[in-house]
Amino acid sequence: MKKRKLGNSGLEVSAIGLGCMGMSQSYPPFPEKGEAISLLRSAVELGVTFFDTAEVYGPYTNEELVGEALEPYRDKVVIATKFGYHIQNGKSAGLDSRPETIRKAVEGSLKRLRTDHIDLLYQHRVDPNVPIEEVAETVGQLMKEGKILYWGLSEAGAQTVRRAHAVLPLAAVQSEYSMWYRKPEEGLFPALEELGVGFVAFSPLGKGFLTGRFNKDTRFDSTDFRSSIPRFKPENLEVNQDLLELIKDIAAKKNATTAQIALAWVLAQKPWIVPIPGTKKLERLKENLGAQDIEFSAQELAEINKALSKINIAGERYPEEVEKLTGK
Repeated sequence: MKKRKLGNSGLEVSAIGLGCMGMSQSYPPFPEKGEAISLLRSAVELGVTFFDTAEVYGPYTNEELVGEALEPYRDKVVIATKFGYHIQNGKSAGLDSRPETIRKAVEGSLKRLRTDHIDLLYQHRVDPNVPIEEVAETVGQLMKEGKILYWGLSEAGAQTVRRAHAVLPLAAVQSEYSMWYRKPEEGLFPALEELGVGFVAFSPLGKGFLTGRFNKDTRFDSTDFRSSIPRFKPENLEVNQDLLELIKDIAAKKNATTAQIALAWVLAQKPWIVPIPGTKKLERLKENLGAQDIEFSAQELAEINKALSKINIAGERYPEEVEKLTGK
């Protein structure tokens, strides 16, 4: 497994990580606990060292799963988790990054992850009611206590990244990024490059769309998060097949799958980007990891990006109430 460094932080991880959310939230059906633990441990054996979870996934159950699965490998892996929600009666009750909430979240995460330190701690979403400088100061105190090694932001814009980094240097910013969602390139990437901050790409397979599994006839269960996403409405799925056809053509030339091309494209954009595709199946995990061996020449990349720029993507990536949580 190839390795990558997240910016100038010194934090080195496998070139492809594993997003763990879907094992217990958003994308049913969920595997049995034993199956999920087996998959996580297989990932380690295959060379994955970077695992992503969060307090609010479940809530709590995803961290518990990751903690149990990775306990035997704790010194070999980098575990990333997140704070930033008020959790009440086992449910998320809105954003909350007050200092006391951060401390409570970290103590809970440490217990559930069965560890004495969190390798990478993200603020899950920017809290408009708490200045990012105050958040950075609180995390800095927890770092001095040895409970956190590195920190980052999730779904934050360039302005917030700069303010946070000025108080406490960031290792990484996490956001959605893929061949069908490229907004981070506009303002975020230049800021990250300038500051020496790494980027972690979640949903690099477009929540499964870029694997070629879905078309206009696909129907999602009401418990599946995609059922609420405009981009996954039948009429939009039909329009978005144009993107899939492009990726299929590239895959045929490279003797690869569409998922591998989508991941290889993300890897090819910047050396400090690490995608964290999620999966619940061992064969998909192995397929995804094969993407690290696919390379594009500068000319191939230019041609692909030119073709991508001509394709219209239909539908927003999130429902409006979720999209408004994205920071400035």
